[in-house]
Amino acid sequence: MTQRQQDRPEIVVGLVATPPDHPARVAARLTTELASGLAERVDADVRWIVREGWGEVAPRRDGGVEALLDDLAQRRADAQWDVAICLTDLPLHAERVPLVAQASARRRVAVLSLPALGLHQLRAARAAVPELVSRLLTEASDQRVPPAGWAPAETAGRVTAVHRVVGEADTGEQRYVASRLIGRLRLVIGMVRANRPGRALLGLSKLLVGAFGTAAFALTTDTIWQMGDALGGLRLAVIMLLGLAALVAWLIVAHDLWEKPSRETPAELARLFNLGTILTLALATVLSYVVLLVGTVLVGALLIDTSVLEQTLQRPVDVTDYLALAWITSSLATVGGAIGSGLENEDTVRAAAYGYHPQPDGWRDEKSGLPAE
Repeated sequence: MTQRQQDRPEIVVGLVATPPDHPARVAARLTTELASGLAERVDADVRWIVREGWGEVAPRRDGGVEALLDDLAQRRADAQWDVAICLTDLPLHAERVPLVAQASARRRVAVLSLPALGLHQLRAARAAVPELVSRLLTEASDQRVPPAGWAPAETAGRVTAVHRVVGEADTGEQRYVASRLIGRLRLVIGMVRANRPGRALLGLSKLLVGAFGTAAFALTTDTIWQMGDALGGLRLAVIMLLGLAALVAWLIVAHDLWEKPSRETPAELARLFNLGTILTLALATVLSYVVLLVGTVLVGALLIDTSVLEQTLQRPVDVTDYLALAWITSSLATVGGAIGSGLENEDTVRAAAYGYHPQPDGWRDEKSGLPAE
């Protein structure tokens, strides 16, 4: 390190992920590039040091953002960081609209809600975190950096999810809120994004095994061939939708995924959790249905000779008949998939469909490690 580098003032920024699941992945990506981003966006004459950590416990649902800020302030003081930013996938609200971030210059901390950023959360966090750090240091009158040359309201132009800034500028307690309609839509999309429907599909492996087994058995019966021929496209579509809806409902009931309002979980938060769970499982079951449908078409084409199918249906057949056969077979096989999903490990299903809101005692501090599977 050169003498000039040693003479530069040093500012330590703590980046805390809570709970240590999806936020930890975003924090890990962000940590590697945040120092250079702060040098570019805030002050190049400062030696920026970024520390990464986990939250000690799962977010307190009933305390909202103030509880997160209090916990983060204690963490910052214990670790002797200059400022701290918390990345959380807990959906937050202020004035009945989604809260994107809240900064507290008095506590020198800020909270950023990842679901409120929408689909491209890492990209949005890259823009938001340097803004929050700069604002905290400016409001705290830190002499090591020049004051930010922009008003807090200008953050709305830099971070797409932010619609306006509320709070008193002279106190340094400011809330960055989203719009009422688009913000809510972005929040729900962000919750599903944090849940990763692809992970839900991989986590429900027994569901697919059960569905494929049911489909393979159904393909060997000529009754199914005749049903596929007799039912029109509308009725086949209705059967498909009913099968998928039944599968989602069965997953929620069998694995107790429905969130009930309680003293720890406000009604609005419970509604968001349930909506996110339904959408995540719906996407996962649609993906599994597409995989099942493609597999059934291929197996049906290999196993059922055209002459045998024509003999049963008593007419010439073409590729549309095989597609209709696969369609009705896949729809009925989702019932077998539901039975298979009941054999899944409870923790596996909850991790797949419930990742963004673990139980209050579901995470421990990093000193103790992750909870056992």
